[in-house]
Amino acid sequence: MANFGPKDIKKLREMTDAGMMDCKKALTECDGDMDKAVQWLRDQGLGAAAKKASKTAAEGAIGVKVGDDKAVIVEINSQTDFVAKNDKFQALLKEVVEHAYDNNLVDAEAINDSTINGQAFSEFLALQIATIGENLVVRRAALLEGGENVALNGYVHSNQQNGVIIAAECDDAETCEKITPVLKEIAMHAAAMAPKTLSYKDFDPEYVEAETKGRIEAIKKENEELERLGKPLKNVPQYVSRLQLTDEVLKAAEVKIKEELKAEGKPEKIWDKILPGKLERFITDNTTLDQEQCLLDQKFVMDDSKTVGEYFEEKSGGKARITAFVRLEVGEGIEVEEEDFAAEVAKQMGGA
Repeated sequence: MANFGPKDIKKLREMTDAGMMDCKKALTECDGDMDKAVQWLRDQGLGAAAKKASKTAAEGAIGVKVGDDKAVIVEINSQTDFVAKNDKFQALLKEVVEHAYDNNLVDAEAINDSTINGQAFSEFLALQIATIGENLVVRRAALLEGGENVALNGYVHSNQQNGVIIAAECDDAETCEKITPVLKEIAMHAAAMAPKTLSYKDFDPEYVEAETKGRIEAIKKENEELERLGKPLKNVPQYVSRLQLTDEVLKAAEVKIKEELKAEGKPEKIWDKILPGKLERFITDNTTLDQEQCLLDQKFVMDDSKTVGEYFEEKSGGKARITAFVRLEVGEGIEVEEEDFAAEVAKQMGGA
């Protein structure tokens, strides 16, 4: 005779969010003992999670939390975008973001190695996998610390597919308060324009060298087609990043510009008025990599007459500088294995 009734099944279902029949089976297996039934379901959940873990999780969502002293960003992947939008997944994302924030967890490894609600995070996530029904992965996360005279902000795009956290050091508390909303604008820019680094100073010289060769060859090939069509040719740069524009390079560029002005018959007394603009054009033409990939050198989407760096300088009055940002986009770098649909059906039927 059963030692439990419909109310017990309902209670166990509310406690674990498992299916009604699974709850009934758990109570049957455990002779009505509620605690043992919860553990039994957890054990079964772990088994289900292990099976689902073989499925690639390339969809998902980004979560962000910003406070006065820190900002966190977390990417959790699922197998389908449908699951990423459901209430259970969203609740999980919020709980993990809060957990990372409250415990100063600096990356995904720290989260996955942590303890949450009195249990290992891996067990907690496995139970979520069993409940939600898809493989879930806490793939990436980051934390930016605040502190005295450090302003923080963040942004998650409305579809939760990318997000940004950003920090700036300020001269005083008043400047921090003033530029906090400006950081939100720049975080929105970064979400849209996908910069890879803060400044050209962060580039690896070998990367810049490889990009230089590739970009110059690409422009040369493009010019061949433009010439064939009788259209104006694009300028072929010598360089692609400010990292390459040493004092010697800039001095040589200045000498060359003066030679060109002399050849054009421009009076030497007006060279000083022409030279700065020409030199600035040289720098612009030879820093295309920075303009594409460096946050501070990108044209600001809300005012493309300025770079992000110039806009921030103007808004902060030169009393603050952006020190770090982290941008995450769901599924970046994940390769999803395509499987033949007919083969998948045959496999399922064969296993039935």
